[in-house]
Amino acid sequence: MLLHGWTATADLNFYMCYEELGKHFRVIAIDHRGHGRGIRSSQTFRLSDCADDVAALMDQLDIATFIPVGYSMGGTIAQLMWKRHEHRVRGLVLAATAGHWVTSRKEQFMFALLTGIGGLARITPPSVQQAISDRMYLSRKTMTWEPWAAQQIASHDWRSILEAGSALGHFDSRKWLPDIDVPTSVVMTTEDQVVAPRRQRLLGSLIPHARIFEIDGNHDAVYARSSEFVPLLVNACLAVHHDALNRPGILGDV
Repeated sequence: MLLHGWTATADLNFYMCYEELGKHFRVIAIDHRGHGRGIRSSQTFRLSDCADDVAALMDQLDIATFIPVGYSMGGTIAQLMWKRHEHRVRGLVLAATAGHWVTSRKEQFMFALLTGIGGLARITPPSVQQAISDRMYLSRKTMTWEPWAAQQIASHDWRSILEAGSALGHFDSRKWLPDIDVPTSVVMTTEDQVVAPRRQRLLGSLIPHARIFEIDGNHDAVYARSSEFVPLLVNACLAVHHDALNRPGILGDV
C-alpha cells in the first residue's frame, strides 16, 4: 500500500516505482485527503483520518493485511496505520520520513504559519481557491514538468494541503516507536534537505530490529535517482515481506 508525501499524489510520488514493485507485489496506491483525487472534506485535515481512510479502502477491497509503504508524510501515515490498525499491518516500509518534524524555533514558526494560513484558507471563497490552483497549473506548465504532473498539482485542495503541513508539524511518534513489533525497513535519503537525515536515522534506531537501507540522495531521490532508489525500495519491501512470513501466526493476502 503506497502512501505518498505532502503536496504530491500517488502517481507523482511513485510513478517510477509501480512497475518494479508490481513484479513482486499487488500494488495499491491512494491519494490522501485534499491531494489530487483524494477525499474532499470540510473537516480539518488529520493524519489519523488518512490512516483510517487506508483501512476503509482495504475493507472495500477485502484485503486483510498489507504492508504500508510511506514516503515522507506518507511515512507518518504508515506509522499511524500500525498505531491505529495494528492487526492489519504485516510490516512497515518507511522512506525519507521521520518520527517528528519540528525542533527548532524556526521550524516551529514555519509550521505555526501554515496553521494560520490554513485557517485563513477556510474563509477564502471557492473562486479564489480555484484561481490559485489554476495559477499553480500554469506556472508548472511553464517549467520542466510534464502536463500530467502539472495537472496533478493543480487538482489539490489547497486548504487541505496547508492543514496537512500543520498536521506534520504537530506529529511526534517518538514515544511509541519502540513499541512497533512488526518487521520494518527504513529507507534513508542521506542528503535530504527536507527531512533531516539525523531524524531519519533516529526513526530507524527507535524501531526495534528495523532494517536500514541508505541512498545518497535528496528528498526527490524517488524519481531524481530512480535507477538507484527503486531497486532499494523493492529490496526494502521484500525484506519486510520475508520477515513477516517468518513470524508466527501471520496470515493474509500477498
